[in-house]
This record gives sequence, C-alpha cells and structure tokens, in this order.
Amino acid sequence: MNFKPPEARSPSSTATASRSSSSIVTAEKAFSFISKGWREVRSSADADLQLLKNRANSFKNLADKELENFLNSASKSPFSVPTITASATLNPAPPAEIDFVKKLQPKLSEIRRAYSSPEFKFYPRPQIKIDLSAIKNAIVAEVGEDEEEDEEDDRKRLRKWRRVRFKEREREEGQFGEFWEPIKTFRSRLRELEQKSSSDILEGIKNSEFVEKLKSSLKAIYKDPNDSKEVPPLDVPELLACLVRQSSPLLDQLGINRGISDKIVESLCSKRKNQLLLRSLPAGESSMIESENINDELDLRIASVLQSTGHCYEGGFWSDFGKHEASDEKRNVAIVTTASLPWMTGTAVNPLFRAAYLAKSAKQNVTLLVPWLCRSDQELVYPNNLTFSSPEEQESYIRGWLEERIGFKADFKISFYPGKFSKARRSIIPAGDTSQFISSKDADIAILEEPEHLNWYHHGKRWSDKFNHVVGIVHTNYLEYIKREKNGALQAFLVKHINNWVVKAYCHKVLRLSAATQDLPKSVICNVHGVNPKFLKIGEKVAAEKERGANFLQGSIFLRQDEDAHEVQSTARRLNLNVNFMKGRDHADDSLQGYKIFINPSVSDVLCTATAEALAMGKFVVCADHPSNDFFRAFPNCLTYKTPEDFVAKVREAMANEPQPLTPEQRYSLSWEAATQRFMEYSDLDKVLDNSGDGYSGRNSNKGLTKSTSLPNLNEMVDGGLAFAHYCLTGNEFLRLCTGAIPGTRDYDKQHSKDLRLLPPQVQNPIYGW
Repeated sequence: MNFKPPEARSPSSTATASRSSSSIVTAEKAFSFISKGWREVRSSADADLQLLKNRANSFKNLADKELENFLNSASKSPFSVPTITASATLNPAPPAEIDFVKKLQPKLSEIRRAYSSPEFKFYPRPQIKIDLSAIKNAIVAEVGEDEEEDEEDDRKRLRKWRRVRFKEREREEGQFGEFWEPIKTFRSRLRELEQKSSSDILEGIKNSEFVEKLKSSLKAIYKDPNDSKEVPPLDVPELLACLVRQSSPLLDQLGINRGISDKIVESLCSKRKNQLLLRSLPAGESSMIESENINDELDLRIASVLQSTGHCYEGGFWSDFGKHEASDEKRNVAIVTTASLPWMTGTAVNPLFRAAYLAKSAKQNVTLLVPWLCRSDQELVYPNNLTFSSPEEQESYIRGWLEERIGFKADFKISFYPGKFSKARRSIIPAGDTSQFISSKDADIAILEEPEHLNWYHHGKRWSDKFNHVVGIVHTNYLEYIKREKNGALQAFLVKHINNWVVKAYCHKVLRLSAATQDLPKSVICNVHGVNPKFLKIGEKVAAEKERGANFLQGSIFLRQDEDAHEVQSTARRLNLNVNFMKGRDHADDSLQGYKIFINPSVSDVLCTATAEALAMGKFVVCADHPSNDFFRAFPNCLTYKTPEDFVAKVREAMANEPQPLTPEQRYSLSWEAATQRFMEYSDLDKVLDNSGDGYSGRNSNKGLTKSTSLPNLNEMVDGGLAFAHYCLTGNEFLRLCTGAIPGTRDYDKQHSKDLRLLPPQVQNPIYGW
C-alpha cells in the first residue's frame, strides 16, 4: 500500500525572509517526533502481519496431519480413537457415521489439494511507503504560519489516512475470511461427529485394560482405612530407619556425613515399600508410583501407628519443627513453677502473682504450669487436711484465692504437670517431661521458676530448643541448706556444678533475686517480686490512723522455722519471757496487724517475702546485714545488724520510735506493677516482645521471634553438648537413684495418667522412641 500526503503548499506563499534560529530548531524537533511515530506504526503493522502468517502456517500443518489421520481411520471398520495411547478395541461405528465420512471424504480431498498446492499463497503483506522528505519540506515551510491552521490541516490528513487504512484492513479480512471458511466447516462437522460417538467411546474406555491398571496402581497408593481396622506395627527396618534419622546429629559429630544417613534411611524404607507394592499389584506389573520423599513417608507411617494406639507426641528430641506460630498478634508466655497453692510457699505464691500481672497488660497470652500431686502426696503437703479430687477443683481454689487479693479478674490459663513430693528434700520433683505439657504451637517464651530445681532430673526436650526465649528465676539458696546435712560440703560442691550445668544448658537468661543465691551462668541480680496488694492497703490504712493520733501496739513479731520451735519455746519458759507462740497464719491476719516490729534473723533466705510485706504494712523490720536484704536497705524502716550487740541496739531503737510512713515512690517499688516492669527489663522480655532482641531473627511467618538458624557459635555448641549429656544421664534409672531422685519419676505413673487424663505411660513413651 502506497500512501502519499497531500501536496505541500508553495514555500513562496508562506515563507518569510527573516526566520529565527529558534523556529528552525522547533521544526527539526517536530519532524523528528513525527518520524519516530511513523516508524513505530510501521513496525507494529509488520509484527501483526507476521504473527498472522505464522498462525496460519501452524494451523495448516496441524490440519494436514489431523486430516490424514481422520481419512485413514474412516476407511477402517473398527473405529479407533488415536488420542488414547492404551490399546483398546471399541465397538464399530454406526453405519450412519460411515456414510457421513464417505460423503465428506471427496470434499475434504478437494480442500486438501487446494491448500496444499504450491500455487496457494497468502494475501501479500501490504507495504507502507511514506515520503518523509515531503513532510519535512511542508513542516519547514509552514513554521511561520498560524498554529491553529496547522493543527486543523494535520487533523484532516490524519482522518484521511485512517479512512484509507480502514479500507485496506477490510479487504485483508475479507480475503482471509474466504480462506478460513472451509476450515470452519470442517471443524463444525468434526464436533458433531465427536458428540455422537462420545457415549460409545466412554463405554469402550470403561472396559479397557488401561483403566484396570490405573485402578490397581491407585489402590497401592491409597488404602481405605475401613478395609483394615488394625495398623501393623513398625517392623525392624522401619525401627532402624527411625533410629538412624533421629541419631543423625550425633552421627554427624562422629564424622558420618548427613547424606550417608539419609541414604541408609532411604534404603531401609524402600525395602518395606517394595514389599507392600508387590503384594498389592498384579503379578508381573511394576508400580507406577515412585518415592519422592522417603522422610515424609516414614513420618506418615509412624503417625498412622501412633494414631492407632492413641499416642500423640509433638516432636523429637533433636529438633522441634512445630515451633510457635501465633494465630493472632499476641505472644505466648508459659510460667513453670515447682509448687502450688494451698501450699503457702514462695514458689507457689509469687509465680501466681507474676502470671496475673503479666496477663493484665493483655499484650501476651499467659499459661501457669503447676505440679499436680496425687492424693497421698496432697495429704503430706497441703495444710489443714485440704485435698483435691481433680485439677479443675484445685484450679478453682487457686483462682478464688488470687482474685480475693488482687481485686481484678486474671485472664490466664492454669495447667498441671505430674509431680511427686520428696520428704527428704521437702520439695516437689517433676515426673516425666514437663515441657510436653506446653504444646509446640504455644511454645514461645518460657519462665522457669527455680530452673535448677526443675531440671535436676529433667529427661525430655531441651527447653531452649522448644522455646524461643527461656528465662530462669532463682528463688532458693540450695547450697546453704545442703551444707547443713551430712557430708554437706561434698554435696554442696556437686550440686553447685550440677546447677551450673543445667542452667547453662537450658536457659537464655537467669535472674537472681539477690546476691545470696549461687552465681550462675547468664545471670543478673534483680528483685522481680512484689507484695500482695492487700498489704499495701493495710499500710495506707495504718498511715491514715497515725495521722489521727493512733499508734501501734508495743510488741514484736519473730519469724522462726518449724524445726526451731521446740528449742525456742523451752528457752522462753526457762527465762520466763512473755512470748506468745502462734501457729502459721497469713501475715495480713487481724491478730498481727497491731505489732510494729518484724524481726527476721534468717541468713538462709534469698529474698524474704514476709520482710517485704512487713515494710508494706508500715512496720519496722530488724534483719541481718546480709545480701538477701540488700533490696530492703533503701527503706528507712529497715534496721540491719551485724553482731548480737548490734541486734539488741536495733530492737531497742525500734521499740523507742514510730515507723515512718512510706512515700508513694517507696510504696510503688514494693508493688507487683513495679516488679513486673523490672522483670520485663532485666529478662530482656521487653526486647523479645518488640522483636528487637539480640541474637534472634524471625524464622516463622508470624511476628514471633525465633532462634536464628545460622551456624551456631562455640557457646551454643557447648550448651547443646551439655544438654545431650544431661539427657543421657537422666535417662538411666540407676544414676537417677544414686543422685537422690524419687524412684519412678523419669516418667509419670498410672495414677497421674488417671488424674490428669493422660495416655498410659507405656503409650506415651513407647520402647521404639527416644
């Protein structure tokens, strides 16, 4: 197609003698712009025409092949379908279809000869030839004229060009439309034939041998659970494969490559799989399904066996792939402690308040995990013959006691783990793996109250492997108590190193309530305990009464141990002292509120809760100059002594004066709000919750902070080795008994499984598992 623009106007009619250099530059830019536009239009048109030609050639070749197949198949009596690879003899085509093919064959031959002829040619590609020099002359000549007249002329030329181009395209489409018409007719006839014979083809496929082979292969892949009610147990190759796979970290340390371990597992599993497929497939046939992931198949096999027994285990010893994946924006905090109400001990009361005040902020989900004692142990531990028949009953008691004292409803979860009471140590020892009572999806942040106590005989998953951040809080000065026993120095030496061992292996951070505790790895000193809010209210009440002129009674309260009671009473009777001996009772009891002096001579405490309560109630406190009392020195009502003479002087000073009222700052420092704030800061929990903790990087899809998967450093490798050695030693019952463990505490017993509605011990800990 040749296109020429309208005749250019005579330059003499419009040109002026004095054109400025700026007009020439403008003309050149306009010419360059239009030239570029024409080149783009031409390139686009060439590409469209080439694409159309390629598609036509492709369809021509395809139609040629299909037509040959169709004509060859039409001449045969048994009608076959070439698109099905499996050989299947179908019913002959109906006579009507054969007649149709015979009538259609001459026409198809004519079509084939027509478009296969060398004389057949596509409509030639139109060519666009533009005389750009004429356009350039026209633009240069018209630079000085009125711009509106130029624009009008350009629009006219553009409309004329569009009309010419539209007519050319109509002619092209008409030519190609005539060419495609026979092909369209041929395709419509084939579609009608396909619809008529579809029912016969499907019937033939149903009876084909191909389908039978496919069915047998699918049965080998999937077995209906209703076909067999019993799942066969793991055989020896599968047990060996489990053992090798779980031992791969140890084998790697011994120099056996991980790839070799994987090949061994694959070989063992392949034998089992081949046996199953040979039994399920017909003789002489091979399986169509190849193994893509041996490890996944082994996991499914183990899961089916465990499910048939009712066993539910949430991970292996080496790794935990089910780590916390938060379902909402909150993080999960688990507080694990060694005692529970109604036993009025520090590790029962303080973790309970910690859980309540951490949950009060509503920034994280909190779970308190406490020990559950069987009825026989409850009778030994809980006061006033108080016992519980179910965990729900004890939980109701705990929540009622707490809400009476804090004044708000605490929104946190209480769970129980099996425990047994040791008479020799006067403490509760966990039975079994305590970490398994926090599900993997909730295993995010763990707070271990008395981490050394919880892990002395811990035989289970490593806390720092299951949880993203583990904080230990040291409550008790065990070395001080052990030194008083027979061979105390030797026992204290051993316990000191065991404590260092387990804390380093299982914790990321350790908080010591005072310097009176053992100096443990990764530890800092901070008082993260507060006092019951009711003691602060009593202190406010006493301060208000003093302003009205009321004073304390002239008396003192001594804190004593039960084992010292008989000796103290005998001495008081011999000296004829006016001493009233009371049984254990709540420090906020009305009978104790009138005394103004609290005396605590203990040097075995870590941070005496009763001392903090006495200060909160506005009393004098006379206590030893000892690291356990460092936190209380800042209060003016705390009087410390170093010698017996100094003690007498401090008591006399307190008897002769009145305690000073607490300032708002002093009152706040004793509260659980302040204690929780100190805990968040010193445990790095504020950084962890804000996803800014050092040494951590997100690994899950949630906002949760998880441990980095990078190559561990030397300290991490040492900690892992310590944890593995501890796991191996605590798994031996003889070694456990030699170190003072309660017999049968490696796993929980049948009574625990009944009370807590757990799986039987033999199911929870099968012999083929770690």
